Amino acid sequence: MKIEKIKENILFYAGRMLKRNNLIKTVECVSVAMAACSLVIVSALIVNAQAQPENGQGGFETPGMPVVTDNTAQAHQSQDDSDIPELYYKSYRVRKGDIIGNIAEQFDITSDTIISVNNVRSSRTMQIGTYLRIPSIAGIMYTVRNDGETIGSIAKKYEVEPAKIAALNNVEESAVLKAGNMLFVPDAELDRITRQEINGDLFKKPIHARWYMSSSFGWRKSPFSGVRSYHGGIDMACPQGTSIWAAMPGRVIKTGFNNTYGYFVLIEHHSGYQTLYGHMSQILAVEGQWVDLNTRIGRVGSTGLSTGPHLHFTVFKNGRQVNPANLWN
Repeated sequence: MKIEKIKENILFYAGRMLKRNNLIKTVECVSVAMAACSLVIVSALIVNAQAQPENGQGGFETPGMPVVTDNTAQAHQSQDDSDIPELYYKSYRVRKGDIIGNIAEQFDITSDTIISVNNVRSSRTMQIGTYLRIPSIAGIMYTVRNDGETIGSIAKKYEVEPAKIAALNNVEESAVLKAGNMLFVPDAELDRITRQEINGDLFKKPIHARWYMSSSFGWRKSPFSGVRSYHGGIDMACPQGTSIWAAMPGRVIKTGFNNTYGYFVLIEHHSGYQTLYGHMSQILAVEGQWVDLNTRIGRVGSTGLSTGPHLHFTVFKNGRQVNPANLWN
């Protein structure tokens, strides 16, 4: 119904009603009716404006500005939330027979995720009863190495969207990070070397023939003095003359003889690793030579401070002796 028609009807019916009941004079009837008309007209304009669709949505449009309604905002929010998964943690108690791969499969994540989040140093030494933190999504825990690293640089390294890293860690995407900060990086994986170190697949045994461990890594009673002393490698006992092979590709940086190790070879590898082979009867490698897993570098002997034919094998990581048994398959 048009506004003019509404106005005409209000004047007619209001006048008749008020005069019939002798409440007010005719002139006053008209004044009251006109006021009512004004209210109705304003109301009609508002209702009409609200009813007009703008780009398919109800609401007022400001020139040059997009139309945003509650429904639009909710739609954008839902889209953003669906792109970024929720990160939360569960607790899992290690039981007899558990291996990291099976635990990861149970929670639909990766072995790398469990290893990095729980700072596992060796996947072979999980203690029964230990509690593991299990995140709801796959990824790794990344420790910032240098001041000034950014979300963007980390995202580029692991080929992950910066927005996901920022949202999951509750930081701004433009944040400048400090050394030691820890971030969960979704969908990221450990590098190959780190994974091999933890899983014990980094080195191959330097003796391919039959052998037995005559002395293990760590504290022991010295076979010479009887005093408790630290043994920085393992002794692999086998017959005199048995072939010794490089445990990992690398470059021979030193060969020679000393009173402790007798004839020895020292090889430098990637990632800060070095390997030492001692008590040889014969050295077959030369300094500067590149060697791989198929390179014979010497033969087993009993030179230097030795109780019988064996290979003394030491692994250094950034100058520190580490247990070889945790690093080979």
